[in-house]
Amino acid sequence: MAVVNSWKSMSYDENRPNLPWVEKYRPNTLEDFYNLDDIVTTLKKFIDEGQLPHLLFYGPPGTGKTSLILACARKLYTPAQFNSMVLELNASDDRGIGIVRGQILTFASTRTIFKSGFKLIVLDEADAMTMDAQNALRRIIEKYTENVRFCIICNYLSKIIPALQSRCTRFRFGPVPNLDMAPVIHMVAEMEKLDVHHLGMDSIVQLSKGDLRKALNVLQSTSMSYDKITEENVYLCVGHPRPADIQYVIETILSKDFKTSYEKIREMQTVKGFALQDILSEALKYIYRIEFPFDFLIELWEAMAEIEFRLAAGSNEHMQLTAFISALQRGKSIVPPTDI
Repeated sequence: MAVVNSWKSMSYDENRPNLPWVEKYRPNTLEDFYNLDDIVTTLKKFIDEGQLPHLLFYGPPGTGKTSLILACARKLYTPAQFNSMVLELNASDDRGIGIVRGQILTFASTRTIFKSGFKLIVLDEADAMTMDAQNALRRIIEKYTENVRFCIICNYLSKIIPALQSRCTRFRFGPVPNLDMAPVIHMVAEMEKLDVHHLGMDSIVQLSKGDLRKALNVLQSTSMSYDKITEENVYLCVGHPRPADIQYVIETILSKDFKTSYEKIREMQTVKGFALQDILSEALKYIYRIEFPFDFLIELWEAMAEIEFRLAAGSNEHMQLTAFISALQRGKSIVPPTDI
């Protein structure tokens, strides 16, 4: 998904009311993208001059990579040509060396008799392709450039071999800025006739972290669960700790003894279903506000990083919670809890 320009430009299909909002409001034309001005302008010039190179789109999810190349394809081809001129493969398809040498090679090597121009092959989430498949792909790109253009889409550029990178024109898609995301959420809420509180809107923007697809999914999920989109309802819907919950955790650890802190935090986790991983991630924002000595902060961050690593490796969450409490309680004698 990417930010759309106006209500009229949003792809709204009244005949398919059950369509997920990320598809219902997906931009369909290049004019629908206004947060990607530089990229869109460059692509328009390539298309207008008939000089479209092989493309490599990379960046975090939900920033408009797939939507943009599909919009380019709609500009290049008529609806009747689309299916015969565009081959799209994503992470759900088998894209090992067999598919590269079979389906992709066959599509790239065949010409359409009565259609001029080149075909387009879109490889979505290409960072999941094997090294062998990528190495086989580079020869196909070189050999059939006259007949086909490739668009490689990935989240992590480092997982694409340099040989493929050098054959493509690269475009980086950054996270959608909060100032661009909020108007889109407001537009969708107005079109869906939702009652959205401004703190609920801010919560969706903060939780999505630049991923517009995630923002619309959270908005739709919350609207289906509650009548009003408030801050509390958004956090309850996604199961993420609220800022007030994180503040409660920090204050409890710094003001209570070890046993009491553990029991109160475990009780809150049980009642609200919070994962320790989420608590750790959000706790950093509040730890920054406490005037701990820098030496202690270094030790605390190292301890939290080690706890997060152990959680990712499958360690017992109860044990890691005790490690987090003990690491933070070392600061009790340094800063009183009233300084939070």
